[in-house]
Amino acid sequence: MTAVLRVVEPGLFTTVQDLGRPNAISAGVPPGGAMDRFAHRAANLLVGNPEGDAGLECTLTGPTLVAMHSCLVAITGADFEPRVNGQAVPGWTGIFLGQGDRLTFGARRLGGRAYIAVAGGIHGDRWLGSLSTNLMAGRGGMHGRNLKAGDEIGIAREAARPAVSGQQLPERLRPRYEDHTLFAIAGPHIRRLDPDSRTALFGAAFKVSREADRMGYRLDGPRLAMSGDELLSFGLTAGAVQVPRGGQPILLMADHQTAGGYPVVATVVSASMPVAAQLLPGDELQFAEVTLERAHQMRLSLASALGAQRDSLR
Repeated sequence: MTAVLRVVEPGLFTTVQDLGRPNAISAGVPPGGAMDRFAHRAANLLVGNPEGDAGLECTLTGPTLVAMHSCLVAITGADFEPRVNGQAVPGWTGIFLGQGDRLTFGARRLGGRAYIAVAGGIHGDRWLGSLSTNLMAGRGGMHGRNLKAGDEIGIAREAARPAVSGQQLPERLRPRYEDHTLFAIAGPHIRRLDPDSRTALFGAAFKVSREADRMGYRLDGPRLAMSGDELLSFGLTAGAVQVPRGGQPILLMADHQTAGGYPVVATVVSASMPVAAQLLPGDELQFAEVTLERAHQMRLSLASALGAQRDSLR
């Protein structure tokens, strides 16, 4: 392992993440991985990495990092005012750091999670096929924990191609984080909602409560009235909107439990999950119902944005 970055300040909540461990779901292990998979994939592509390489996920604030060796980095997702040696640098762009350069962040201007990729991919502890940090198990990533001051971040391998800075994902291809509309398809238990509650689900405003983390967001808003008997536990996925007995919905995120018995009244489509990943307590959102066909179209549209970047690197 070649250490390329030293952590001077870790930021509020910075962890190593890749695309998670979906193959372990059957064993009851949360899939984990980057909350905003689009931003994570884009950051890797901008530095010439495979999309599934490990990077840093930074929540609410960014870290302070010093380059121990020259390297190519990219910062995507939320806008935390990235700077190199005090000078503002663009997001969604490959940036060359020379030895001794200092990467810092200013105020949070948009979104809740930023991603940092390094050419060659970030080295970390592998657990169940993934480098993603699982804090509950204390496994993966940087010894199963958040980054702390003094940590040295290494690359997994030598970069596959010469470092070329300036690669950029055009703004028109990036998610619209400022629009908090989450498109969703009706869930398997939608008929358990009475008509007024279904109207509220797909029309009223909800607010992310203080009970929000990588497992899921409890939402404040209109109480959703449910009917029917209790359910046996069944498999769950990120984006599922569960309604417990209290009637306040829960939106499941990357570290969600793998099974549960609360009714699922909707599932946020994959193309809206990057927006959901950027929400913070106090943010308002609305669910908008779409058909499965429309969900597929939205997924393809988002994938094509990454495909254009992938093609530009060939």
